[in-house]
Amino acid sequence: MNSLKLNAPNQPGLHPELYLMGCAGPTGAREPSPQRLGFKAFNLLRMAQMGLPVPPAFVLGTHFCANSATQAEATQASLWAPALQALESASAGLRFGCAARPLLLSVRSGAPVSMPGMMETLLNIGLNDETVQGLIRQTGNPRLAWDAYRRLVASFGEVVAGLPAALFEDELKLLCAGRDERQLDFAELRGLSQRYLQLYLQATGEAFPQSAQLQLQQAIAAVFASWQSDKACSYRAAHGIAAAIGTAVTVQAMVFGNAGARSGAGVGFTRDPRSGAAGLWVDFLFNAQGEDVVSGRRSAQGHEQLQQVLPQLWDELQQACARLERQMGDMQDFEFTVQDGRLFMLQTRDGKRTPQAQARIALDLLREGVIDLPTAQLRCRGLDAERLRVSRVVALDGQAMAPIARAQAASSGVAMGQIVLDEAGALAAQAAGTPAILLRRDAETGDSAALALTLGLLTQNGARTSHAAVVARQMGKVCLVACEGLRIDEARREIRIGELCLSEGDWISLDGNEACVYPGQVQTDWWCPPGLLDELAQLQQSATQANAQGTAPPAAKVDPDRDAQTPQLQPV
Repeated sequence: MNSLKLNAPNQPGLHPELYLMGCAGPTGAREPSPQRLGFKAFNLLRMAQMGLPVPPAFVLGTHFCANSATQAEATQASLWAPALQALESASAGLRFGCAARPLLLSVRSGAPVSMPGMMETLLNIGLNDETVQGLIRQTGNPRLAWDAYRRLVASFGEVVAGLPAALFEDELKLLCAGRDERQLDFAELRGLSQRYLQLYLQATGEAFPQSAQLQLQQAIAAVFASWQSDKACSYRAAHGIAAAIGTAVTVQAMVFGNAGARSGAGVGFTRDPRSGAAGLWVDFLFNAQGEDVVSGRRSAQGHEQLQQVLPQLWDELQQACARLERQMGDMQDFEFTVQDGRLFMLQTRDGKRTPQAQARIALDLLREGVIDLPTAQLRCRGLDAERLRVSRVVALDGQAMAPIARAQAASSGVAMGQIVLDEAGALAAQAAGTPAILLRRDAETGDSAALALTLGLLTQNGARTSHAAVVARQMGKVCLVACEGLRIDEARREIRIGELCLSEGDWISLDGNEACVYPGQVQTDWWCPPGLLDELAQLQQSATQANAQGTAPPAAKVDPDRDAQTPQLQPV
């Protein structure tokens, strides 16, 4: 695939708010910016201009999100037909809707301000009963083809047709019978795809659309419509984001992390978002697609297995991330896919982090020459002892407590409260003035409103880098995911952790520092990373001296648009 680039000036016949990337041909007449393309697409452009591997795409700008009329215009095939043709030309002879060599597409949202997981994504657009056979012949991988098809039917049913995710998830669990879904063979996935098609027909009264063009039209409409979803509106209200900025939609050539043993999907941070420590902080799943990691419905592993199985690719990822930090001027939250041992970068944005990480990262980037002194001072503004302190569990009478479970920690600190299982329980606890901890099966952003009312989140499934975990960290909530021993019975309003049974309203404690779960309440004290306050004081002293002398260190390259998006941090 070609390197992503913004192409030549606009030619007649292409809408001025339609942008081509990595494709030969015309593009939007207006200068690309985060406000027009959304930050996701704008940063894709920047990554590709750096020479990083990014699949080609076209972007329907935020202009089309303005109202129902412009959104309807964006779904018209005549609008983006020239862009689709250019995308096909950049995709090694693949054709969208072609039964012999089908081009498959992803359709993703992207606002000018980061809103992790608050809008929708659809993958594998273009698969149907005919093109799935073409994909099998094209790749020689029937498991990939049927896995992609069943994923499309399920996600399309949920996002476009409004069907409950459980309709398809329950069928998958029935087939897996306790196995990891990645152990299903192509025959089982073929049968599952056919069962999903039946469920779709039964639930909607209409057959799953076999027209690739209709799939793309409806996917674009659904992603634009998700700008006004309940969770997106709640997030904007909570973070002071104006609804008028809208979202863009990126239509991009698919790359497949579910192509086999040398493929997978990952999400990571270029530094630890909890402490700010240097080194990649990655969740990865072999033989999976990106939504498996970020959706919060699957549990992922760290980078160790990726590093062991594909050491050269791991080195390539490290080098790419080092370049990203220097170019973007901050710690990055990135998504990537590995297809048959080849790396593709799909997203980067400034990573949301704790106050402790904010200070550590700013100080380290200053020391490394990535940012200048005024920028470091700006990023550390307001980070005093109270903001930087973290609660931790202390032993009672010198006797360490025994946890009832361990999980993966997405954020640090300690939270104690009564168990609640949904937003209604969280509202009731808030009305009673009682601290609460939200327990859920999956780490999903649909629970953000409930999470905002509680002190922490514990989930049975999910990854540290899932969208819900990212949001929890931004909110300053203690968040533990992938607690394998946790079982939730919503009908009985009970949970089980191993042999222990607890009811909604019972107290529970989450230790995000050690990734432990305790029954009842624990004893805590406050702790601040050693030396951090002294380093911040030295930073302030250096800035004061530079101002007094009218001098400053040589300025590193800093992007003012990027600094305008510095995450709003909450105390832990």
